[in-house]
Amino acid sequence: MTSVRARDPFFVAVTATGFDRDHIAGLAAGRYAAVQVADFLPAQTCSELLAALRRVPFDAYDTRRVDPPVFRFGVGVSDHRVEGALDETYWKALDSSNAAWSELDLDHDPFELCRSGLGARWPGRVRVAHHDRRELGAGVAREPNQGFQVHFDDSIREFADGLVDDHLVAQFAFNLYLSVPERGGQTVVWRHRWAPGDEEFRLPASYGYQRDVVGDAESFVLQPRIGQALLFDPRNFHAVLPSHGDRRIALGFAVGLTDSGELLTWG
Repeated sequence: MTSVRARDPFFVAVTATGFDRDHIAGLAAGRYAAVQVADFLPAQTCSELLAALRRVPFDAYDTRRVDPPVFRFGVGVSDHRVEGALDETYWKALDSSNAAWSELDLDHDPFELCRSGLGARWPGRVRVAHHDRRELGAGVAREPNQGFQVHFDDSIREFADGLVDDHLVAQFAFNLYLSVPERGGQTVVWRHRWAPGDEEFRLPASYGYQRDVVGDAESFVLQPRIGQALLFDPRNFHAVLPSHGDRRIALGFAVGLTDSGELLTWG
């Protein structure tokens, strides 16, 4: 008797010329798992932003929680999550982050450009999310040259007290690649979402999990390319493979779809 393992026809990554309404709605509904758009911003814009970022130092995420180290320019909410809530220390760090981005002296706001491109074909508003009526950070530049552990991202689970003021019905992750390595640096996404038993596989004091947490779940691999934008459902477990060669630098932020049809972003 021969057994055939069925594959989920909706667990797919699609390529497009832009983020259409169908792509975003499809991610929320589970018809797609990822959408890739080449040449999302003009090459000159990406080149100028990368040149500016190469001139400044990147800080590491909390190495007690993030190992191997991941570097970033800007501040994210994850380093200021304490017992399921956003700690007050976040706001001072955000002020410093905003000042550092301003000192890059760019001719444009790269996160505003990304939000504009993301929402060009979406009927609702696209704006930065608020927490207790205070605007969160717009995003970060990340450099995971040694990779990300297997993990998932879901603000509803991670922030029990709530992260954003609005009600979310779906969450996505956005990345715009500015620099990619000669080898490695791919994103692997598994058709596996968090379940209580997964905690047996969590690495000590870490955001990540052992590779065995996803078992033999279906997966796909995404190759980063300069100027490419990626939007995917980070509630599926995913990882980034180690890089070899040039730095792997990408702009990144979370995207939440609200029950009123708005898209909210935060770093």
